[in-house]
Amino acid sequence: MAVDVVVWAMSQTDPPDDESPLVWSEEGQPRSRLYGDIYFSTEDGLAETRAVFLQGCGLPGAWQGRTRFTVGELGFGTGLNILALLDLWQQHRPADGQLTLFSVEAHPLSRDEAGRALAVWPELAPLARQLLSQWPTARRGFHRLDFPDLGARIDLAIMEVSDALQTWSGQADAWFLDGFSPALNPAMWRDEVLALVGARSAPGARAATFTVAGVVRRGLEAAGFEVSRQPGFGRKRQRLEAQRPGQVQDPSPPRVAIIGAGIAGASAARALRAMGIEPLQFETGTGGSGNPAALVTPRIDASLGLIARLFAQALDRATGLYGQIPGAVISTGVRQLAQGPKDAERFATLAGSDLFAPGNLVATSDHMDMNSSQVVHPQAVLEAWCRDPRPERIERLESRDSGWILHHETGETRVDRVILATAMGSSDLIRDLPLRGVRGQASWVSSEQAVEAMAWGGYLIPTGEGFLFGATHDRDDAGTEVRTEDHGRNLETLAEQRPDLASGLDAKHLAGRAANRATTPDHLPLAGAAGPELAGLYLLTGMGSRGFALAPLLGEHVAALVLDHASPLPRDLAELLNPDRFRQRALRRGQASQGPSLVTDGPQI
Repeated sequence: MAVDVVVWAMSQTDPPDDESPLVWSEEGQPRSRLYGDIYFSTEDGLAETRAVFLQGCGLPGAWQGRTRFTVGELGFGTGLNILALLDLWQQHRPADGQLTLFSVEAHPLSRDEAGRALAVWPELAPLARQLLSQWPTARRGFHRLDFPDLGARIDLAIMEVSDALQTWSGQADAWFLDGFSPALNPAMWRDEVLALVGARSAPGARAATFTVAGVVRRGLEAAGFEVSRQPGFGRKRQRLEAQRPGQVQDPSPPRVAIIGAGIAGASAARALRAMGIEPLQFETGTGGSGNPAALVTPRIDASLGLIARLFAQALDRATGLYGQIPGAVISTGVRQLAQGPKDAERFATLAGSDLFAPGNLVATSDHMDMNSSQVVHPQAVLEAWCRDPRPERIERLESRDSGWILHHETGETRVDRVILATAMGSSDLIRDLPLRGVRGQASWVSSEQAVEAMAWGGYLIPTGEGFLFGATHDRDDAGTEVRTEDHGRNLETLAEQRPDLASGLDAKHLAGRAANRATTPDHLPLAGAAGPELAGLYLLTGMGSRGFALAPLLGEHVAALVLDHASPLPRDLAELLNPDRFRQRALRRGQASQGPSLVTDGPQI
């Protein structure tokens, strides 16, 4: 069973940068600095949460017999409601149940503030420690927090409520409407917000709130809910419960195959497994994932638009996940060197934005320190996330009976959904993909010389046993043999910044590896459904040289689409990566365009 939970809290007013949104009363009660309202009941906040929201939404009974369940809440605050829900979930979790929470907060508290507030309830301490250990930074955007032992995860969106509801792709089966008082925070309870709550509700969805204010009651009714008054908690005489008509149908879990076991396929496998699905995975070569070290850095985009948001969220997710794998992280912190007169301004713009956590990017006149970026051991990541993939070539794909048949050396395999994650190898099974190969050769050497990770036109990173540098970048060259002349080119690039290292090396004696990176015309990945003519087939490719930065988040996005879950990506970022985007753009320009189609007789991968 899978359960999704959604939590929202916002305001139009921002506190000064040096002020917390929370203040403490003389009695030690947390209150909102912005609204003068309490975060939870002074009598017993946990008891109030259980009475108003858990019981008010019919939990745990409402999720019994379900494989997925989604709850939405207005008001993340200290995280108390989420912890109460997780506590109930661990007591009454259905067999193999999965719980996903999506939460929004415009003014996040610090970890210490939340910890002080939650310390009142020692019975929640184990769950509180898990929450606080991954408490999100103030980075604007979506954050994912994991509770793997419970089969649970939280997607926390730090942004204004309307933006969050508009960009979330899920549908809730229950809502905790727990914003600050309508009289003190009317923006939270606008008709627009409640209409979005209705639009993001599944058939039969229930909602509960502490308030009986007329604006809330009328807003819920206009959003399609039937509203009733119920006895309140403590000194509050009444509260509201609401329900939409209908009943959701729970789908059966699909059988999923992943073709590819490099970082893209490994990320998709980890994400599916986290949502309770064990995929069937085929190994077809690791591409760039076979190097002894990999750089995990964002793309430098000072426009602060969609691309910058994508890489900020992807970096946050990737570094968090790699940090959980023993031995995976070789080093943390990468210095990006300026290469042109405008770089200093670009660095300052990006470092001063709220897309990255405070202190993650520090800009100077000639470089930018990316303090959360990493260098990782690819093999450690692949071994952690792939479980014995089958080393078998897929000869072709066949769509049949609302499913897929994988034709391979030893016969056929039938599945419901397929994720194609084989870089340029994807074009051997699907024709007319907007992919172009770029050959890249990296060079490395064993050495006791300690090096700090840095990037410029090239890059230099430690491997744990020496250092790696490069890499070449040659379009329309599919050769994967290691070339001495390319080692020489890499040495020239290294000499630009570290002549002391380059001068002692001979191209003839370097180790190295070449791979064919998959890129797209707009330099963004293909992550999502392959197209309208290939139902049940999903792509995860086209990440170029940024696979280790992008794949963990995009693997979760594609896995969510495969299982019809809410994606961790906002809708606009998901649309940015839609594999069908090039055909759609051509059609909007009035140009004929053919989407991808199956290769029925081509080379094997």
